[in-house]
Amino acid sequence: MANTRNALEEVGLNVDESMGLRRTARSAQLSPVSSAKDIGRRPLRTFGSVEVDRIVPDQEQPRTEFDDADIKRLAGSIRAHGQLHPIRVRWNDDISKWIIVSGERRWRATKAAGLPNIDCYFVDSELTAGEVREQQLVENLLRADLKPLEEAKAYQSLMELNGWNGKQVADALRVTTSRISRSLALLDLPTEIQRKVDAGTLPKTSAYEISKLNNTEQQTKLARRAASGELSHANTVNQIKQRRGKSSSKPRKGIHQVFFPENGLKVTVTAGTKVNYHEVELALSEALDEVRHRIRNNIKLI
Repeated sequence: MANTRNALEEVGLNVDESMGLRRTARSAQLSPVSSAKDIGRRPLRTFGSVEVDRIVPDQEQPRTEFDDADIKRLAGSIRAHGQLHPIRVRWNDDISKWIIVSGERRWRATKAAGLPNIDCYFVDSELTAGEVREQQLVENLLRADLKPLEEAKAYQSLMELNGWNGKQVADALRVTTSRISRSLALLDLPTEIQRKVDAGTLPKTSAYEISKLNNTEQQTKLARRAASGELSHANTVNQIKQRRGKSSSKPRKGIHQVFFPENGLKVTVTAGTKVNYHEVELALSEALDEVRHRIRNNIKLI
């Protein structure tokens, strides 16, 4: 009798499963007898595969633009090697679909590859809007091609959602406070300048310096000259200092650090006052942005 009940129960479960019903969480079947490969493994209901059409992007996601060529390359990789990392999704009762928390680029590539399903990590816990935005921003910050204005708007969104100041955002994301303040300064610039920054013709470091001017007309003129390559970053800074009534920077004695990369070049960092390595890192990062800007604009090395 017990065997009959068990058989009927198994049939009932299979019928329910075929109708889309599930009485209990489906779990991975491990070996009935413990084996070396099963030690430490546990069945999880937080991972699974979902039809790509049952998933939608988050409309509040900080990243708003995706490069078509990049998506095609990733789609080819997924077709050839499979999906290496699951995307993170959360359920929305209002639309009866899964909303992407992180991994929209992989989802777009999976659709472009013509694959019906995508591997997912299901976020069962309730997330506040601020927690969702923080997770999305952390993932996006790991990508080098996140546009400066997207980054700035994401910081601003986090501050508004959580009632944070710049330092609290910096602490939560493990970035410097100066990075937050410099990024937010871009949001105060005229739309024309913001477009140049997002297009990559105006380095965000130069745009930050331009934001120190209170005159919109002066900001726009300087931005045009800097974007065209007429002004280097250093010349832009000096122009701004002159307009603000400050003298141009002159070489002064101070800290002198020399770095020797393996390619034989020598990189020298000097400062008129004491600085720490975090400030040196920021200066080198800004210098790298300027070098990339000159490469994009075919400016010859003198």
